[in-house]
Amino acid sequence: MFRLYGLKGDGGFMFYSVAVDGPAGSGKSTISKIVAKELNIVYIDTGAMYRAVAFYCIKNGIDTKEQKAVIAVLDDIKIDIKLENNTQKTYVSGENVTDKIRSQEIGAGASDVGVIAEVRKKLVDIQRDMAKGMSVIMDGRDIGTNVLKNADVKIYISASADERAKRRCEELKNIGVEHDFELVKNKIIQRDKNDMTRENNPLKKAEDAIYIDTTFMGIDEVKNTVIKIIKEKVGL
Repeated sequence: MFRLYGLKGDGGFMFYSVAVDGPAGSGKSTISKIVAKELNIVYIDTGAMYRAVAFYCIKNGIDTKEQKAVIAVLDDIKIDIKLENNTQKTYVSGENVTDKIRSQEIGAGASDVGVIAEVRKKLVDIQRDMAKGMSVIMDGRDIGTNVLKNADVKIYISASADERAKRRCEELKNIGVEHDFELVKNKIIQRDKNDMTRENNPLKKAEDAIYIDTTFMGIDEVKNTVIKIIKEKVGL
């Protein structure tokens, strides 16, 4: 199902892992990418994997809410995760879908397939394998509570629904996707509900995670806060 490219080792003397969790639009992916670049570690976007599964299903006329139908095609989905210029790129059947999977439709589909136990098990196994033998910062919704339970650093990033909707609209605008603020906000609220109430590994703050509310924080402030936490925790 998945093939991984360029995700081996970072040449450091010590490997460490950073788990970043939070709801949709909280800024966890943006911050994780920036932190990865500054600390010269690998960024792994787990959400892109669920979005890739949703992309395949939607493109092939499979209802993401029909769990049996999704499970039936899992082994047919060919997804490549490549590290290009220290940035993760996602390919489905040879097509670079890194930007295409950022749409609201795909996001909703990712939330649908994310509640399917078989999907989560397959992706979590891959995510854990990706984190071996190198220093990584991995973001998602159950990283600190499930995927990397023993992560050296755990952070939970959140923000108000209004702020997250604003950020998502800006992100969609930047990739040329039409959007409506209220619709985006409502979908974020619905996704929060789906993610926090799903049966398998719901979104929640790990007991040992450090909580950061980014509602009134700029990117640089959040970045500096996260880097400070990481350096203090792992002794950099």
